[in-house]
Order: sequence, then C-alpha cells, then structure tokens
Amino acid sequence: MDATDQAELVRSGEVTPVELLDAAVERIERLDPAIGALTFRWFDEARDLAASPDLPDGPFRGVPFLLKDLHAHCAGRPLSNGNAALAEAAPRSKVDTTIVARFAAAGLVIAGRTKSCELGSLPTTEPVGWGPTANPWDLGRIAGGSSGGAAAAVASGMVPVAHASDGGGSIRIPASCNGLVGLKPSQGRISLAPFRDETALGVELCVSRTVRDTAALLDAVRGPGVGDTVIAPAPDRPYVEELGADPGSLRVGFLDHHPQGAAIDAECTAAVGVAARLLEGLGHRVEAGHPEALEDPTVTGQFLALWAVGMAMGLKGCGEMIGRELTEDEVEPVNWVQAEYAKGLSGVDLATATAAGVLFRRAVQSWWADGWDLLVTPTLGEVPVPLGTFANVADNPMHPIARAGAFVPFTPAYNMSGQPAINLPLHRTESGLPVGVQIVAAYGREDLLIRVASQLEAAAPWADLHPADPT
Repeated sequence: MDATDQAELVRSGEVTPVELLDAAVERIERLDPAIGALTFRWFDEARDLAASPDLPDGPFRGVPFLLKDLHAHCAGRPLSNGNAALAEAAPRSKVDTTIVARFAAAGLVIAGRTKSCELGSLPTTEPVGWGPTANPWDLGRIAGGSSGGAAAAVASGMVPVAHASDGGGSIRIPASCNGLVGLKPSQGRISLAPFRDETALGVELCVSRTVRDTAALLDAVRGPGVGDTVIAPAPDRPYVEELGADPGSLRVGFLDHHPQGAAIDAECTAAVGVAARLLEGLGHRVEAGHPEALEDPTVTGQFLALWAVGMAMGLKGCGEMIGRELTEDEVEPVNWVQAEYAKGLSGVDLATATAAGVLFRRAVQSWWADGWDLLVTPTLGEVPVPLGTFANVADNPMHPIARAGAFVPFTPAYNMSGQPAINLPLHRTESGLPVGVQIVAAYGREDLLIRVASQLEAAAPWADLHPADPT
C-alpha cells in the first residue's frame, strides 16, 4: 500500500499508527541487513509518538517515514551527513528544519534516517562511515545517490514514502535506479530554512511509489519559510487536484541521446522511446527537440567553483556540528580535494561561476518560453552500475566525480535552471532493472508534471512491481 492508502486505514480506524509502525519496523529489521538503507533508528521514540494522542492529525497521520541523513535537522536527533566522524560522534540537532517540522505536522511518524553518500556529492550511496546501500532489484548494483538509502527503503517496501533531496539529481537518480517516482521541485517551492539558502542548487521532497503520494506530500510541505528570498509562484489549487486532470494536447520535445555527443546506454535511449509513444497515444504532440544550451561542453567546468564552494561550506558545517574542524583523514578524498580547491578560489572566481549559472538558466528556460511544454530525456546515461564503480582511487581523488559524468549527464542542468523535473519508472531491462525517464517542465509548473505523470501512471502502471525479497 502507498502512503495515501495507509493514511486512509488510520482515518477509517482499521489500523492504528502503532500497528503501521510495527509492521514497518518488522520489514526494516528483516530487509535492511541485506540492503543497508538506514543509518540511525528511532523505533522506540517513534512508537511513543505513534501511540500519543498528540500525533498531528495531518493528511499522513500514522504513516511511518524516514528522513534522509543529510542536512535534515530533527531536534534532539543525530545527523551525520554521511560523514564517518559525525556518524561516530552522532551530534544532536537543536532545532527542526522547516521541512522536517512540516513532515511532522502532516502526521508522519519519523522512525529513523536513511543513508546518503558523504555530503551528497556522488550518484551512489556508499559512504565510508556507514557502508553501501544495495539496489533491491539487484544487490550487486548501486541504489543511486545521494538519496539511495531512501529509495532502497521505499522500493523494498520498508516504508511507503521517504524524504529525499536533490542538488544535481539526487532525487531523480535513485528513483530511476529503484523504479520509483522522484520529483525535484522548482527552486523556491519548498523552504530550506533555517540554515540553507533557496538560491542554492539543492531542493527537497521525497521518493515514492505513486504520483498521488508525491502530490499529496508536496501539498503538505510546500511554501516559503521565514526569510526565504526565492519563492516559487503558488499553485492555483492543491497538487492532488491535478491527479487525473486533463492537461490538454501538449507540445513535447524529446532528447534520446547525449546532448554533447557522448555515448549512453541503449536501454536509456529505449526508455525515452517508450515515453514518447505513450505520450503520443495520450494525444500529445511529440517531436525531437531540446534546449541548445545543453550542447555546450564547457558548462560543467563553468560550474565547478559552485560545487567546490558548496563542498567546502558543507565540511565547515560538519565541523561546527562537532565543535572542531574535520581533518583530511576524516573526509573522503573526493570531497576533501574539492574543498581544498575552493580555498584557492577568489571572490571573482565565485562571481564568475554564478554569472555563468545565470546565463545558463536563462538560455535553458527560453526553450519553454518559445512554446514547448515538456522535455523528455533519459534520467541516467547508464543502467544501475555495480557497487564500487565510484570508489575512491588513491592516486586520483577526483575519479568518482569524473566517472559520474557518464552516469548522470541529464539531471544537473535543471538544478542549475531551477526547473521542476520528475523521474517516472517507465522502462525495464530484460533482467528487470528499472530504467527511468525524466520529464522537465517550465519553472513553477509542478502542476503540469503531476497531470502528465498521472496520465502515464494510468497508461503504464508500475506500483505493483516489486523486487524479490532478499531474505
């Protein structure tokens, strides 16, 4: 059952929140030794909350839920950001971030945290401090990252929906790897208060098995927080009212190859073909087309300063959490070298990278302004690769980042442009591995994505597909 159905069981009195939680705990304890999705477990505290008359009467009252172990502060609970030193120290947060408070107000019963790679920097979830998360569809392959723990937990059935975040694809990548719905909201749709800035590349929401769960959770947590400076335009109506709504006949462009000419997996190309045929069958006008700005091979290099400075700030924040600076041997090499690179940058270097981001954002968004409604691409450039593919190499600390370029050529652009993009699990390999499709809308148009996603979900249902029990 998805979260919407579980919440209805509680509302109708068929089950109690404690019964739902106990069932989730049983699944976690049985499945997680093979999958490795969780870091911290708060089962006793969650039972107390589930049994309390003070459990908020929100739309997801009583539904068990997991927070990603990255940036999502929960008052009185530990947070590691995927770092080994913080995993050992387990520093406890003093306040809830705004989105965590909204999850709680929605009635979700938070039972623990899911793994992230260290500071969310890679498209896999294999943090040194916690060990790898395996893909439930093939335990020898990656679950994606950085929200791989969340996606593996949902795909395997531990919980129906879980918190996820996305600074370069980290909702969409694991959603693709695990056969889930993964919506990256528009920049400024969901507050990052009180510690992070909405002008950053990252956004937060969830991974789920159904479009309706994603729509309902977006309704529950959207909107600005105190001091937000980027605020997406409010929707005309709740997002759940877009489910099944007629989007009309849309002009849809598709990109089924690498925009800069590099090779991608044939299964990823095939996934776009599946989506294009489905959309045509639904009455949309589908043709090849994409923003020319995606073809610029210098784009990644232009933004290196932004990513490096973000890493340096992330490590600085980790040090503040434990009361001292982290040392080189406490940080994974791929992240340490990025932070060290940032120390050599000037204010002009950062301003130059920021200006390049502005030009790129305007160039990409102009394609939608010119009359296109949606863009369909592969979510990934490859099917889920074996665990260890992005491992640190002693004499080449940037190897994981360089290798990631072939795996994720399609997702980071829309963090830079601020647009909403959704992964839908529309294709499978012969062996059953999920292969996702990314659909991108104009800034602020999550409503359109949800309408079309619900159309596709009805035309090619996926929620009843489940991986084999690893036990």
